[in-house]
Amino acid sequence: MLRKPGDPDYDEYETLPSSSITTHMTAGAIAGIMEHCVMYPLDSVKTRMQSLIPTPGVEYRTVMNTLTHMVRSEGVFRPVRGMSAVIIGAGPAHALYFASYEHVKHVMVGKVPASYNHFVYGFAGCLATVFHDGVMTPADVVKQRMQMYASPYKSCWDCIRKTYRAEGAIAFYRSYTTQLSMNIPFQSLHFVVYESMQNITNKEKTYNPKAHMVSGAMAGALASAVTTPLDVCKTLLNTQETTTLKTLGKPQITGMMYAIRTVYQIGGFRGYFQGMSARVLYQMPSTAICWSVYEFFKFFITKRESEAESPNHLDDSNSVISRNQSKLY
Repeated sequence: MLRKPGDPDYDEYETLPSSSITTHMTAGAIAGIMEHCVMYPLDSVKTRMQSLIPTPGVEYRTVMNTLTHMVRSEGVFRPVRGMSAVIIGAGPAHALYFASYEHVKHVMVGKVPASYNHFVYGFAGCLATVFHDGVMTPADVVKQRMQMYASPYKSCWDCIRKTYRAEGAIAFYRSYTTQLSMNIPFQSLHFVVYESMQNITNKEKTYNPKAHMVSGAMAGALASAVTTPLDVCKTLLNTQETTTLKTLGKPQITGMMYAIRTVYQIGGFRGYFQGMSARVLYQMPSTAICWSVYEFFKFFITKRESEAESPNHLDDSNSVISRNQSKLY
């Protein structure tokens, strides 16, 4: 049986004014930039730990060991090198990401039986990922090339210019199929786990910072652990590690299948899970921050819009609207 507004099991918050695309894009852009900036040093550590042939004479054993070595040998600002690339990319990427996810979810939830909700969340996550990665993949290429040991680039712009001259525009999308192959299952699982956790931690479907943080952290941890092997392959395609290319005697590494074979050839089965601890430690707070900031700004913006439309809240209907607009999940 399909649900419709007014049915007891239909979530009221799905039909509230928070479905504004502008609201979701603004909240998503702020959340994306904040998430990537706060967690960027750990992202740099993850990239180093995923290197198939790391810094000469150095073994990256743990997250702290890698971070300490980077700071001591390359300077205190080394872990944040390349951050400007993700600041530029994360805003529009996450704006499209959240707006498309919320729109698809808003359209489909209520038109299918409640037992199929998880499929709706997964499908919405898949579409959101296609838009997100279309914007974010070039930024990731620049970011990860700046993060590598002995990176030859002086700045993000220098990286863009030299990469384009040497490898052409295709270099910025060489890992796109791998990125999608990783992020579609990652984001689908991420959204399903997040929405499932919300059913446990936030049954009232209200703005609940603690519930958003816990649900985001759990979703990020599980999804990142499962998709680590593909993330290692993506890093290899993005960085085109000089030492790895010399070892293989190849000018370039192209294609997901070739990257998968290369990782196994050099690192064996363990190679697919290099940097998994850093990836999970990065994604847990990262997704917690992202969802918390997103839900806060979605709540804040929608509340301001509703107050502007009915500033006095004088009659009963306005009171009902005011109460409902606190249910902004």
